[in-house]
Amino acid sequence: MRKEVWFGLAIMGMVIVGLFAMMPSPAEMTNGHLGLLMLGLIVIAIMLGFPTAFTLMGMGVIFTWFAYRNVNPDIAVQQTLDLMVQRAYSVMANDVLISVPLFVFMGYLVERANLIDKLFKSLHLAMARLPGSLAVATIVTCAIFATATGIVGAVVTLMGLLAMPSMLKAGYNVKLAAGSITAGGCLGILIPPSVLLIVYGATAGVSVVKLYAGAFFPGLMLALLYVGYVILVAKLKPQWAPPLAPEDRKVPLPAYSRSIISTGSRNAVSGFVGALKGKRNAGVPARVLLSQLGIALLPALAFALVMGFAYQAVTKAASQEQSGLVEMGIGMDSGAASSSDGGLAEPPAEGSLGEPPVEGGLAEPPTEGADTATPGAQPIQQGTPQAESQKAQPQSPTDSNDKNATAAVTTNAPPAYWIAFGLGLAALLAFYVFLTFARFEIFKMLLGSFFPLALLILAVLGAIVFGLATPTEAAAMGSMGGLLLAAAYRRLNMDVLRESVFLTAKTSAMVCWLFVGSSIFSAAFALLGGQEIINQWVLSMDLTPVQFMILAQVVIFLLGWPLEWTEIIVIFMPIFIPLLAHFNIDPLFFGLLVALNLQTAFLSPPVAMSAFYLKGVSPPHVTLNQIFLGMIPFMGIQIIALILLYVFPAIGLWLPELLYK
Repeated sequence: MRKEVWFGLAIMGMVIVGLFAMMPSPAEMTNGHLGLLMLGLIVIAIMLGFPTAFTLMGMGVIFTWFAYRNVNPDIAVQQTLDLMVQRAYSVMANDVLISVPLFVFMGYLVERANLIDKLFKSLHLAMARLPGSLAVATIVTCAIFATATGIVGAVVTLMGLLAMPSMLKAGYNVKLAAGSITAGGCLGILIPPSVLLIVYGATAGVSVVKLYAGAFFPGLMLALLYVGYVILVAKLKPQWAPPLAPEDRKVPLPAYSRSIISTGSRNAVSGFVGALKGKRNAGVPARVLLSQLGIALLPALAFALVMGFAYQAVTKAASQEQSGLVEMGIGMDSGAASSSDGGLAEPPAEGSLGEPPVEGGLAEPPTEGADTATPGAQPIQQGTPQAESQKAQPQSPTDSNDKNATAAVTTNAPPAYWIAFGLGLAALLAFYVFLTFARFEIFKMLLGSFFPLALLILAVLGAIVFGLATPTEAAAMGSMGGLLLAAAYRRLNMDVLRESVFLTAKTSAMVCWLFVGSSIFSAAFALLGGQEIINQWVLSMDLTPVQFMILAQVVIFLLGWPLEWTEIIVIFMPIFIPLLAHFNIDPLFFGLLVALNLQTAFLSPPVAMSAFYLKGVSPPHVTLNQIFLGMIPFMGIQIIALILLYVFPAIGLWLPELLYK
């Protein structure tokens, strides 16, 4: 611990030395230099352990008074107090922040539903054949649970209690085990629904809905990179992640499964179907067989429902595009159009300009047997086959529209649908072919732990991304889902509810006061002219957009060492955001890069709160240095993911552009 203290003091000393080196003499100091001094002092105060929100507020008030005092000392105090009230009111009137306590409440309820134990065990057994299966199951469990809760400390602590002893008992390397838990637990601040994205959206004025849609694939990419790294290490260094012993892979089977297996059946579906008839049903009630068969057929039912709804969606979209869109005047008889009931027609105006009648002029002689005649057309005689056919098939103005609509309804689905259908069907058939009774028990464990969380997450995210609900409404729906999950697992009682409400109020108050302090601090920084000095300094460097983006990400990466993501978002984002327009950088894309970069705030020393969370629940022989060394490779993976997102921006921008054109 002493080394970490000296490391933090060294960084703080470098900040102080840098301030004295960059500041001019007191006689030459301007308001802009006071703003830069305030920025440096706030970093030092936070590193010393002062509360971030009230430190921001206090610094902002003091330096705001300095700024107003230089203009008019008589009303400086009144102007400072007015600014405090206005900034606090503007933050509290922000509708986006309503979703913060709701998402936090959902997270605390899901955490107390005791799902993580069942989730880890089921994923561990499902991935038993993969190299490094325990570490892979740990990362996947952390990603799912962190996404549902969004509380990094809770996920790292629970997984430290659950997965760390299991991995150490199986002979896993301490650094690999610690890195897997800490890195996986931090995924909740990137994968939506994420409080970080809400805070960034409120700070930068970017749509939270687009941020959620854009952060989905980068978060998934980072989780897959973690899993790939663990599998690669387990392949190259098997002693770091030994394979599981055969007895650890065994799944206890119920009596009815053992009874069916004794008859020679190995496949679960065929075994249940065969046991429904004949002597193979001995000792197994039909009710049990039907219920287990229904559970086994749930994937097929879900596949049929999803593909059926998808087919209706794609064909309906095609019919809406093709039906009813007929160009005016094409395929319509002018006489019918003008004489249609209720149609729009120009009324004859008296005295209007018109073609005067010409006596003795050229006119088409009337034709017997026809009410109207078309110039140049042959008259149709009564009783002829042509006349009879016209009587049998009268022309209607909507005939062409009806034909188009009928053709559109019968239009085939696009090739992408049939490709997805084929791949899904192949996966479903493979699932049932290899569904033994042991795998069926693992599937039931996943059904009771993984799928409820997955449905909750998909329902919340789907409602937001597809425009069915605002983030606040989806957060309320997620809170209700958390209550239902806790009640379904018989964990909902007055103590759990009281504790969840208390922790939610505590966290929400911290976030709201942090926003108030940040708003006052930003106002003081702008009043002193600090933002203008930074803008002039950056623009004087004559950077290209690529160079500016690299510089900004390097600065944010370095800030992640002494500061947490909350301080970086609320203090430094208002400095970077005004510069984006000059370099023609999309704030949405910049926010995705920042969210991916801020993963390092929980993994980089000396703050690295996830390391301290894990150390608090680890065995005594696990040192803090081992945890830090285990996190370093995952920090490198985050940098690789950041580069991939920058080189291939479609990873983050494809889904928002597809959904919100």
